[in-house]
Amino acid sequence: MKDNNSKQVLLSVLGVAILVVAVVGVSFAAFTFSQTGNVENTITTGTISMTYTEPENGINLTNAMPMTDDSGKVLAADNEKFDFTVSADISDGGAGTVINYALAATTTEGATLKDQYVKVYLTDQEDAPIGDYATAAKTVESLQDGTGASDAAGVPENQKVLYRSTYKATTTSSYRLRMWVSEDYPIDTASGSETYTLRVNVYGKANAQ
Repeated sequence: MKDNNSKQVLLSVLGVAILVVAVVGVSFAAFTFSQTGNVENTITTGTISMTYTEPENGINLTNAMPMTDDSGKVLAADNEKFDFTVSADISDGGAGTVINYALAATTTEGATLKDQYVKVYLTDQEDAPIGDYATAAKTVESLQDGTGASDAAGVPENQKVLYRSTYKATTTSSYRLRMWVSEDYPIDTASGSETYTLRVNVYGKANAQ
């Protein structure tokens, strides 16, 4: 058996925003953007604005070893959790508007660790689990696939959906994402180091009025 210390797994989460807002009723418009960096990203059309705010740093786990879900869910260091907010500003003129939005994820080119061995866990920034995460953490492999043009929030087919929800009024939602290597990872058969980068995206689409 090889020395476990040589079997290292490298993971990181990068914050990126990709929002699509289509508004029908006041006027029809579609906007897209993709931007990285320490900035506040905003799309505005008529009476609706959606904002995705990136923190200074995402998750950057180095030399990570497999761990249990119980340990992964309480990771606390600054480089072990990714905090971000998503906001919707729906003014009076947008009354009745429903924005379907989704938090999605995609791996970047060059990842060697398989999705089945990467666990994700989504909470609010008070560490209360969101949606189905109240039951259990999830593997990236098990996440629902986006469906592209037919997707309610506009999530592309090549991305995995972390969470779906809607905005019906001006709201700000704060999220915290944790990611770790599953205890099911076959460390005894691994060779060398593996890498994995998960890019977090936010998509939104307004229903017709």
